Amino acid sequence: MKNTIGIMGCGWLGLPLAKSLIQAGYNVHGSTTNKNKLDTLEQEGIKPFMVILGEESVTGSITEFLDQLDTLILNVPPRFRANNKENYVLKMNLLLNEIRKSSVKKIVFVSSTSVYGAVEGEVTEDTLPMPVTESGRQLLEAEKVFQNDKSLQTTILRFGGLIGPDRHPVTMLSGKEGLTNGDDPVNLIHLDDCIHLIKTVTENNWWNQIFNGVYPEHPLKREYYCEMAAKNMLPKPQYLNPESKKSGKIVISRNFLNNNVFFYTGIN
Repeated sequence: MKNTIGIMGCGWLGLPLAKSLIQAGYNVHGSTTNKNKLDTLEQEGIKPFMVILGEESVTGSITEFLDQLDTLILNVPPRFRANNKENYVLKMNLLLNEIRKSSVKKIVFVSSTSVYGAVEGEVTEDTLPMPVTESGRQLLEAEKVFQNDKSLQTTILRFGGLIGPDRHPVTMLSGKEGLTNGDDPVNLIHLDDCIHLIKTVTENNWWNQIFNGVYPEHPLKREYYCEMAAKNMLPKPQYLNPESKKSGKIVISRNFLNNNVFFYTGIN
Protein backbone atom coordinates (compact mmCIF):
# COMPACT_ATOMS: atom_id res chain seq x y z
CA MET A 1 0.00 0.00 0.00
CA LYS A 2 1.29 3.45 -0.93
CA ASN A 3 1.24 6.58 1.22
CA THR A 4 -1.90 8.40 2.23
CA ILE A 5 -2.90 11.40 0.12
CA GLY A 6 -5.46 14.00 1.11
CA ILE A 7 -7.84 15.66 -1.33
CA MET A 8 -9.50 18.80 -0.07
CA GLY A 9 -12.58 19.22 -2.21
CA CYS A 10 -14.10 15.96 -3.49
CA GLY A 11 -16.32 17.45 -6.15
CA TRP A 12 -16.38 17.22 -9.94
CA LEU A 13 -12.58 16.78 -10.13
CA GLY A 14 -11.70 15.65 -6.63
CA LEU A 15 -13.99 12.62 -6.41
CA PRO A 16 -12.85 10.86 -9.61
CA LEU A 17 -9.26 11.81 -8.73
CA ALA A 18 -9.67 10.11 -5.36
CA LYS A 19 -11.09 6.98 -7.01
CA SER A 20 -8.17 6.88 -9.44
CA LEU A 21 -5.63 7.22 -6.63
CA ILE A 22 -7.29 4.40 -4.70
CA GLN A 23 -7.08 2.19 -7.79
CA ALA A 24 -3.36 3.04 -7.91
CA GLY A 25 -2.89 1.76 -4.36
CA TYR A 26 -3.08 4.93 -2.26
CA ASN A 27 -5.03 5.52 0.91
CA VAL A 28 -7.09 8.66 0.40
CA HIS A 29 -8.54 11.16 2.86
CA GLY A 30 -11.27 13.23 1.22
CA SER A 31 -13.04 16.35 2.44
CA THR A 32 -16.50 17.67 1.67
CA THR A 33 -18.66 20.52 2.94
CA ASN A 34 -21.81 18.42 2.51
CA LYS A 35 -22.72 16.08 5.35
CA ASN A 36 -24.90 14.04 3.02
CA LYS A 37 -21.88 13.25 0.85
CA LEU A 38 -19.88 11.55 3.60
CA ASP A 39 -21.50 8.17 2.95
CA THR A 40 -20.87 8.48 -0.79
CA LEU A 41 -17.16 9.05 -0.21
CA GLU A 42 -16.92 6.15 2.19
CA GLN A 43 -18.64 3.82 -0.27
CA GLU A 44 -15.93 4.69 -2.80
CA GLY A 45 -13.19 3.65 -0.37
CA ILE A 46 -12.32 7.23 0.62
CA LYS A 47 -11.90 8.10 4.29
CA PRO A 48 -14.39 10.98 4.54
CA PHE A 49 -14.17 14.18 6.57
CA MET A 50 -16.42 17.22 6.74
CA VAL A 51 -14.30 20.38 6.54
CA ILE A 52 -15.57 23.92 5.95
CA LEU A 53 -13.19 26.76 5.10
CA GLY A 54 -14.54 30.04 6.43
CA GLU A 55 -13.22 33.58 6.54
CA GLU A 56 -13.02 33.47 10.34
CA SER A 57 -12.07 29.86 11.00
CA VAL A 58 -11.72 26.37 9.59
CA THR A 59 -14.45 24.18 11.06
CA GLY A 60 -15.13 20.48 11.06
CA SER A 61 -12.66 17.61 11.23
CA ILE A 62 -9.65 19.48 9.85
CA THR A 63 -7.15 17.99 12.34
CA GLU A 64 -8.32 14.44 11.68
CA PHE A 65 -8.39 15.06 7.92
CA LEU A 66 -4.76 16.22 7.86
CA ASP A 67 -3.56 13.54 10.28
CA GLN A 68 -0.79 11.31 8.88
CA LEU A 69 -0.85 13.04 5.48
CA ASP A 70 2.39 13.82 3.69
CA THR A 71 0.77 15.18 0.51
CA LEU A 72 -2.33 17.36 0.19
CA ILE A 73 -4.08 18.07 -3.10
CA LEU A 74 -5.86 21.37 -2.62
CA ASN A 75 -8.80 21.57 -5.00
CA VAL A 76 -11.06 24.28 -3.62
CA PRO A 77 -11.65 27.01 -6.22
CA PRO A 78 -12.85 30.49 -5.28
CA ARG A 79 -16.55 31.17 -5.69
CA PHE A 80 -17.54 34.54 -7.13
CA ARG A 81 -21.00 33.88 -8.55
CA ALA A 82 -23.88 36.33 -8.14
CA ASN A 83 -23.34 38.37 -4.96
CA ASN A 84 -20.89 35.93 -3.43
CA LYS A 85 -17.63 37.87 -3.01
CA GLU A 86 -15.67 35.67 -0.65
CA ASN A 87 -12.19 36.46 0.62
CA TYR A 88 -10.55 33.36 -0.81
CA VAL A 89 -7.03 34.43 0.15
CA LEU A 90 -8.05 34.81 3.79
CA LYS A 91 -9.51 31.28 3.72
CA MET A 92 -6.27 29.90 2.31
CA ASN A 93 -4.24 31.64 5.02
CA LEU A 94 -6.44 30.09 7.70
CA LEU A 95 -6.02 26.70 6.06
CA LEU A 96 -2.25 27.18 5.97
CA ASN A 97 -2.28 27.74 9.74
CA GLU A 98 -3.91 24.33 10.14
CA ILE A 99 -1.50 22.68 7.72
CA ARG A 100 1.47 24.00 9.71
CA LYS A 101 0.22 22.02 12.72
CA SER A 102 0.07 18.80 10.69
CA SER A 103 2.41 16.31 9.03
CA VAL A 104 1.72 17.71 5.53
CA LYS A 105 4.89 18.69 3.70
CA LYS A 106 3.81 18.65 0.05
CA ILE A 107 1.01 20.60 -1.62
CA VAL A 108 -0.51 20.34 -5.08
CA PHE A 109 -2.47 23.57 -5.51
CA VAL A 110 -5.05 23.37 -8.28
CA SER A 111 -5.18 26.82 -9.88
CA SER A 112 -6.31 28.23 -13.21
CA THR A 113 -4.91 29.82 -16.35
CA SER A 114 -7.13 32.80 -15.48
CA VAL A 115 -4.13 34.13 -13.53
CA TYR A 116 -2.53 35.07 -16.87
CA GLY A 117 -5.33 37.49 -17.71
CA ALA A 118 -5.94 38.78 -21.23
CA VAL A 119 -2.39 38.57 -22.59
CA GLU A 120 -1.96 37.87 -26.31
CA GLY A 121 0.02 35.14 -28.01
CA GLU A 122 1.70 32.09 -26.49
CA VAL A 123 1.68 31.78 -22.73
CA THR A 124 4.05 29.50 -20.83
CA GLU A 125 4.82 29.00 -17.17
CA ASP A 126 7.38 31.82 -17.46
CA THR A 127 4.77 34.36 -18.59
CA LEU A 128 4.13 37.07 -16.02
CA PRO A 129 0.60 36.60 -14.62
CA MET A 130 -1.64 39.65 -15.03
CA PRO A 131 -5.12 38.58 -13.88
CA VAL A 132 -8.05 40.80 -14.80
CA THR A 133 -10.83 39.05 -12.87
CA GLU A 134 -11.30 38.97 -9.12
CA SER A 135 -11.17 35.19 -9.21
CA GLY A 136 -7.87 35.26 -11.10
CA ARG A 137 -6.37 37.85 -8.76
CA GLN A 138 -7.27 35.92 -5.63
CA LEU A 139 -6.07 32.63 -7.12
CA LEU A 140 -2.68 34.17 -7.85
CA GLU A 141 -2.42 35.52 -4.31
CA ALA A 142 -3.47 32.14 -2.92
CA GLU A 143 -0.73 30.43 -4.94
CA LYS A 144 1.78 32.71 -3.20
CA VAL A 145 0.36 31.90 0.24
CA PHE A 146 1.66 28.35 -0.09
CA GLN A 147 4.70 29.03 -2.27
CA ASN A 148 6.06 31.52 0.25
CA ASP A 149 5.98 29.00 3.08
CA LYS A 150 9.40 27.38 2.84
CA SER A 151 8.42 24.55 5.19
CA LEU A 152 6.23 23.23 2.37
CA GLN A 153 7.00 21.96 -1.12
CA THR A 154 4.23 23.42 -3.26
CA THR A 155 3.54 22.71 -6.91
CA ILE A 156 1.01 24.83 -8.78
CA LEU A 157 -1.18 23.31 -11.50
CA ARG A 158 -2.87 25.95 -13.67
CA PHE A 159 -5.64 24.21 -15.58
CA GLY A 160 -7.44 25.64 -18.59
CA GLY A 161 -11.19 25.42 -19.08
CA LEU A 162 -12.44 22.13 -17.64
CA ILE A 163 -14.49 19.75 -19.76
CA GLY A 164 -15.77 16.27 -19.13
CA PRO A 165 -18.91 14.47 -17.91
CA ASP A 166 -21.78 16.96 -17.51
CA ARG A 167 -19.45 19.90 -18.06
CA HIS A 168 -18.74 21.69 -21.32
CA PRO A 169 -18.78 25.41 -22.24
CA VAL A 170 -20.85 24.70 -25.35
CA THR A 171 -23.95 24.14 -23.20
CA MET A 172 -23.75 27.77 -22.03
CA LEU A 173 -22.85 29.14 -25.47
CA SER A 174 -25.45 27.20 -27.42
CA GLY A 175 -27.82 29.46 -29.35
CA LYS A 176 -26.20 32.69 -28.20
CA GLU A 177 -25.83 35.48 -30.76
CA GLY A 178 -23.40 38.34 -31.25
CA LEU A 179 -20.41 36.61 -29.69
CA THR A 180 -17.24 38.59 -30.36
CA ASN A 181 -14.33 36.26 -29.65
CA GLY A 182 -14.79 33.66 -32.37
CA ASP A 183 -11.21 33.93 -33.62
CA ASP A 184 -9.66 33.37 -30.21
CA PRO A 185 -8.17 29.89 -29.60
CA VAL A 186 -9.63 27.57 -26.99
CA ASN A 187 -7.57 26.53 -23.95
CA LEU A 188 -9.29 23.46 -22.56
CA ILE A 189 -8.47 20.27 -20.69
CA HIS A 190 -10.49 17.12 -20.08
CA LEU A 191 -11.14 15.77 -16.60
CA ASP A 192 -9.22 12.57 -17.36
CA ASP A 193 -6.13 14.54 -18.35
CA CYS A 194 -6.40 16.63 -15.17
CA ILE A 195 -6.29 13.44 -13.12
CA HIS A 196 -3.41 12.09 -15.19
CA LEU A 197 -1.36 15.27 -14.68
CA ILE A 198 -1.96 15.48 -10.93
CA LYS A 199 -0.92 11.85 -10.49
CA THR A 200 2.15 12.43 -12.69
CA VAL A 201 3.31 15.29 -10.44
CA THR A 202 2.92 13.28 -7.23
CA GLU A 203 4.45 10.08 -8.61
CA ASN A 204 7.51 11.89 -10.00
CA ASN A 205 7.95 14.18 -6.97
CA TRP A 206 7.91 17.30 -9.11
CA TRP A 207 7.72 19.79 -6.27
CA ASN A 208 8.22 23.55 -6.08
CA GLN A 209 7.26 23.95 -9.73
CA ILE A 210 4.50 25.49 -11.84
CA PHE A 211 2.73 23.55 -14.59
CA ASN A 212 0.14 24.69 -17.09
CA GLY A 213 -2.45 22.04 -17.82
CA VAL A 214 -4.02 22.68 -21.24
CA TYR A 215 -4.57 20.27 -24.11
CA PRO A 216 -2.00 21.07 -26.84
CA GLU A 217 -4.56 21.67 -29.61
CA HIS A 218 -6.15 25.11 -29.84
CA PRO A 219 -8.86 25.37 -32.52
CA LEU A 220 -10.65 28.68 -32.95
CA LYS A 221 -13.70 29.15 -30.77
CA ARG A 222 -16.11 29.75 -33.68
CA GLU A 223 -15.05 26.47 -35.29
CA TYR A 224 -14.74 24.38 -32.16
CA TYR A 225 -17.95 25.38 -30.40
CA CYS A 226 -20.04 25.17 -33.55
CA GLU A 227 -18.66 21.67 -34.12
CA MET A 228 -19.38 20.67 -30.51
CA ALA A 229 -22.90 22.10 -30.72
CA ALA A 230 -23.61 20.04 -33.83
CA LYS A 231 -22.11 16.93 -32.23
CA ASN A 232 -24.40 17.34 -29.22
CA MET A 233 -27.43 18.34 -31.31
CA LEU A 234 -27.56 21.83 -29.81
CA PRO A 235 -28.20 25.19 -31.54
CA LYS A 236 -24.91 26.63 -32.73
CA PRO A 237 -23.53 29.82 -31.17
CA GLN A 238 -23.38 32.79 -33.53
CA TYR A 239 -20.11 34.73 -33.73
CA LEU A 240 -19.60 38.18 -35.22
CA ASN A 241 -16.82 38.85 -37.69
CA PRO A 242 -13.68 40.04 -35.88
CA GLU A 243 -13.22 43.78 -35.44
CA SER A 244 -9.51 43.55 -34.82
CA LYS A 245 -6.60 41.25 -35.54
CA LYS A 246 -5.94 40.17 -31.96
CA SER A 247 -4.38 36.73 -31.85
CA GLY A 248 -5.88 35.65 -28.55
CA LYS A 249 -4.14 33.61 -25.88
CA ILE A 250 -2.62 30.17 -26.44
CA VAL A 251 -1.58 28.51 -23.19
CA ILE A 252 1.28 26.07 -23.64
CA SER A 253 1.88 23.25 -21.13
CA ARG A 254 5.59 23.58 -21.74
CA ASN A 255 6.85 22.09 -18.49
CA PHE A 256 4.82 18.93 -18.96
CA LEU A 257 5.68 18.62 -22.65
CA ASN A 258 9.39 19.14 -21.94
CA ASN A 259 9.19 16.19 -19.55
CA ASN A 260 7.55 14.05 -22.26
CA VAL A 261 4.20 13.97 -20.47
CA PHE A 262 1.41 13.30 -22.93
CA PHE A 263 -2.24 14.32 -22.93
CA TYR A 264 -4.46 11.40 -23.79
CA THR A 265 -8.12 12.32 -23.80
CA GLY A 266 -8.39 15.28 -26.18
CA ILE A 267 -11.15 17.90 -26.24
CA ASN A 268 -13.62 16.30 -28.66
